[in-house]
Amino acid sequence: MCGIAGIFNKDKSTVESSSIKRMTDAMPHRGPDADGVFCNGNVGLGHRRLSIIDLSVEANQPFSDTAGRYK
Repeated sequence: MCGIAGIFNKDKSTVESSSIKRMTDAMPHRGPDADGVFCNGNVGLGHRRLSIIDLSVEANQPFSDTAGRYK
């Protein structure tokens, strides 16, 4: 089963990617196949992936749009 983690700072302070990485590193059992981190200002998200159905690396997260603007 995949796992997600996140931080939202109400005080608008910046989320450090290292904080999200520590959170995802704490749950390797939720997905040993891949992980991803996204931070933008006061929001940070992390993901651990367990490959079951789609085993390709194209299914790794975070996804981005075709312009590469959003991840």
